[in-house]
Amino acid sequence: MIEIRAEHAFDVGARERLLDACFGATRGAKTSERLREGRLPARGLAFSATRAGRLVGTLRLWHVEAGTARPALLLGPLAVDPALQGQGLGRVMMQAALGRAESLGHGAVLLVGDAPYYARFGFSQATAAGLSLPGPFERARFLGLELRDGTLVGAEGLVRATGAFAPENAAAAGAGGERRRAA
Repeated sequence: MIEIRAEHAFDVGARERLLDACFGATRGAKTSERLREGRLPARGLAFSATRAGRLVGTLRLWHVEAGTARPALLLGPLAVDPALQGQGLGRVMMQAALGRAESLGHGAVLLVGDAPYYARFGFSQATAAGLSLPGPFERARFLGLELRDGTLVGAEGLVRATGAFAPENAAAAGAGGERRRAA
C-alpha cells in the first residue's frame, strides 16, 4: 500500500536520490530550480509517497510572484520511482497537492512540464502566456492553472521566488528577502 503524507526532514536523502534517478544529474541547472534554490517549500505543500517505509514519490509547491503582486505557487518537481511510473501515483499526488493548495486558499499554480500530462489537471499554456521565467525555458512547457477564477487573468511579467529562505540560507538573504550572489 502506498501512503501519501507530508514530507519529513528524514525524507531529504531519499528524495534527492529519487530526483536524480528521475531527472538526472543536470536537474539542478534548470530555471525552475533557480526559483526553488535556497528556499523552503510552501507550508503544508510538500508531499512524500511511501511504500513499505521507502520513498517512492515526491511533489512540492513553492511560493512565487507571477508578474507584479500576484501570489502563486510553482509546482515541482513531481517525481515517481521509475519502477512505479504509469500506475497512477503521479496523478494521485497531483490531485492531493492541488486539493490541499486550494483548501489553503492559494489561487494559482505554475509549472514547467509535459503539457499533455498536466492538461488532465487543468493546466494550460494560455494561463501562463503573459508570464516568463528568469532564465531559459521552453514556452510550450510553461503552464498555469487557476485554483480561483481570475487569479492570473492579465498577469504579465517575470515570475520570481517569494518563499521563505531555508534556515541555512537565511543569513545569505539581504534586505527585502532577496538573496545576494557573488558576481
